[in-house]
Amino acid sequence: MAAVTTNILPPELYRAVDANLNRLKEGIRVIEDYARYIRNDKTLSSKLKTLRHQCRIEPLELLLASRDSINDVLRPTTESEMNRTDLRSILIANYKRGQESSRVLEELYKIIDPAMSERFKQIRYELYTLEKESLLT
Repeated sequence: MAAVTTNILPPELYRAVDANLNRLKEGIRVIEDYARYIRNDKTLSSKLKTLRHQCRIEPLELLLASRDSINDVLRPTTESEMNRTDLRSILIANYKRGQESSRVLEELYKIIDPAMSERFKQIRYELYTLEKESLLT
């Protein structure tokens, strides 16, 4: 799937898109590595890798220029982020991270690119499905 150009975004939204795109890909990567290295599940790992590769927006420079991670008001770690008791809790947290981030991207792109919004909606629904399959088996 080709990357979509984001040059029609209002400038103030680049930072939100960048943060949510990073969250989405990071969440998927954590789950993917669990499936690959701990469960040795080639099917799930491949599905997650494909999904992660669909999470691209170009040109990357527009997103990087808006990034301000040093001054992010919620940068410090919160107590709930440290509340992981086992691998299952890590998986749940990262499925939710991916689902929530894809929902934010879906909503933002509704105002500028409905096709891109639909892509993020499909990613979100695929994460719902994979979450159910992963956690109930």
